[in-house]
Amino acid sequence: MTGGDTSTGPDGETDELPPGPDGLPVLGNTHQYLNQPMGFFDELAGYGDVVHCEFPRIDAVAVFHPEQIGEVLLEQGTYERWNFDELKQLLDYEVAPRGLTFTRGEKWKQQRHFLQPMFGLDRLEGFSSAMVSATERLIEGWDDGEEVVINEEFSGLTLSILTNSLFDFDLGEHRQVITEAADELQAMANMSGLSAVEMLLPSWVPTHGNRRYERAMDAFDETVDALIEARRATPGEYDDFLTMMLETEDDHEYTMTDAEVHDHLITFLIAGHETTAMALTFTWLLLATHPDQRDRVSREATAVLDGPPTANDLADLTVTEHVAKEAMRLYPPAGMLFREAVKETTLGGYRVPEGTKLLLPQFTVHTDDRWFDAPEQFRPERFTDARSDGRPEFAYFPFGGGPHQCIGMHFAMMELKHIIPMLARRVEFELLSSPQPETNMWLTLQPSEDVRMRVHKQ
Repeated sequence: MTGGDTSTGPDGETDELPPGPDGLPVLGNTHQYLNQPMGFFDELAGYGDVVHCEFPRIDAVAVFHPEQIGEVLLEQGTYERWNFDELKQLLDYEVAPRGLTFTRGEKWKQQRHFLQPMFGLDRLEGFSSAMVSATERLIEGWDDGEEVVINEEFSGLTLSILTNSLFDFDLGEHRQVITEAADELQAMANMSGLSAVEMLLPSWVPTHGNRRYERAMDAFDETVDALIEARRATPGEYDDFLTMMLETEDDHEYTMTDAEVHDHLITFLIAGHETTAMALTFTWLLLATHPDQRDRVSREATAVLDGPPTANDLADLTVTEHVAKEAMRLYPPAGMLFREAVKETTLGGYRVPEGTKLLLPQFTVHTDDRWFDAPEQFRPERFTDARSDGRPEFAYFPFGGGPHQCIGMHFAMMELKHIIPMLARRVEFELLSSPQPETNMWLTLQPSEDVRMRVHKQ
């Protein structure tokens, strides 16, 4: 077990590192993680709430208690987002380095301040029609009795909503390019078995996976550049997220460079649809195996909605909201958050040296029986106000928290509260694949196999 002897300084500070499992020379705990990535964190949780682990060139601490998770997420001067510099140098991989995901410090503050108004409630209300139209097209495109791969269907749906609402364009022939890039990024983040071995090779090694990845990302870069140039050619015709980024010359406080616009577009096109698609996939997987809860959603939709949902209806769709939140508790789309200690500190009574990476595994914390009764069971009612009030704030954090809380949180919840009731009123899904699929911690939390369902229209 790692962790040194306790030594307390004059101010009560400790020199003891957190406990944790023994590792191998150089490799640390890599072999344990690769053997079972998600199960590895269950093992770590057995050592306590603040646990040390090691990987090549990386010292890490996994955090399992809401109090310490809150410290990590809220104390911006002590912890920053880990931007994976060590891995990028080792693997020679870099995706959208100037986008909101990987910038830090003052540059990140400028970007966040500039982009946040696009996700204000006044803007979100205008996206309702795009969400309804895309969902109606999806439902109408299904034949009664058709077998569908629901994770792929929802990925296409959320990508369509994103591009039509935030960017006001129809992807057309560009759709496949973006989908392939998203698939390759997911595969690149797959840290299990042979995929992990290949992933650990630098991008210049001509493996089949590396060549496929480079082709997909080159095509994605070209597509994004084409979309930007097309918008530049039509000044004054649009009032959307992309136009706002391109018209920064009139903003004297902050001007966004062409490279930043390019990287933001990549970031939102990937992250903005994959996480919501996974939330929808697991929500309907759970509803298909819990018909009583599915009936509750359907009854609420009938009682609240006269037609398609509008922004004014969403506050009354409480059952739908509880179902979506419970699905994201059991299957948090992001899976895990990452931070870095930018100065030496203490956490949970243990010393955390500068440069330590902090791992916040939502999929483990969300199923801790200290915070949730019968945590493996699907119980949406646990998110009623009365039951939520007594729960620690960061026992549940699918969108993160603090300054870096997901900028698209309200947009994503709005999508879920439009799509779920529309489907519940018009479609019954018959599950054809496993009711409890294994999951993989990739770029997002993914089912290990496609989720197949048969569509029965109502």
